[in-house]
Amino acid sequence: MSSVIETHDLIKTYRNSTALDGVSLSLQPGKIYGLLGRNGAGKTTLMSILTAQGFQTSGTVAVFGESPYENEQVLSRICFIRESQKYPDAFTPRHAFRSAKLFFTNWDQGLADRLVEDFQLPLKRSIKKLSRGQLSAVGVIIGLASRAELTFFDEPYLGLDAVARQLFYDRLVEDYALHPRTVVLSSHLIDEVANLLEHVIVIDKGRIIMNDDAESIRGSAFTVVGSATVVKAFLGDREILHTDKFASLASVTSLGVLTPMEKREAAELGLELAPVSLQQLVIRRTLAATSGDLDAVHNHSLEVSP
Repeated sequence: MSSVIETHDLIKTYRNSTALDGVSLSLQPGKIYGLLGRNGAGKTTLMSILTAQGFQTSGTVAVFGESPYENEQVLSRICFIRESQKYPDAFTPRHAFRSAKLFFTNWDQGLADRLVEDFQLPLKRSIKKLSRGQLSAVGVIIGLASRAELTFFDEPYLGLDAVARQLFYDRLVEDYALHPRTVVLSSHLIDEVANLLEHVIVIDKGRIIMNDDAESIRGSAFTVVGSATVVKAFLGDREILHTDKFASLASVTSLGVLTPMEKREAAELGLELAPVSLQQLVIRRTLAATSGDLDAVHNHSLEVSP
């Protein structure tokens, strides 16, 4: 299966900072990817380079097997929707959709019309006079109705309220099931998008710190709660990602998968086990990467006061 995107050792530097630091990725067709990370982590910089709206300092980029820079055949297959989307001052949403229809060969006007109704978008109002939520709706409608082979959503739905965001997620899943394509969803609302994602990429300080199938990541850690001494003995030399202590009790997040026998042992010891949500795992891994070498965090042992 040919990759939709291939990057190798991608670096982007500015005068006094490094936005991307050796990013190597391979994205396959027909998947919903989550590009996750804190603000300023490098997500938008990466997407800008992949869509030829920015340029790397070094490294290579291939989209549909070719460089995207000034490549109409590649760029015509990409839709990039961002929170700060700009439109001409005189445009109304109707103008924006008509322009999109001319550019995107897979544009579905019927879908666009249904989404306009769903989001209760005023088509004739000047874009300059739209609320933030209405402006966000314009972007997500274009992103969905374009049915581009490669679609990037750089948090354009942040202006939507919770109900409208859920509507966007529902319509994305519905249309993706009927018309598979590669979707890259950038977000820091991780719990909200977790169930949509098939593959998760986490970036922090310009470096990829997680890159795996969502199901593998969801089952890659657990939390154990109980007496600190018992927890320490139970975990042994397992990799510890995070520890919270409350007097003689401890809550420890550990990487790895417990066997059925280990789960029974935990129950017999009076320990509580809980899964780790994708958001919590991303947070813990990001904080670990920020505080230093991940290997040092993995090798950290649970210290119990005598």
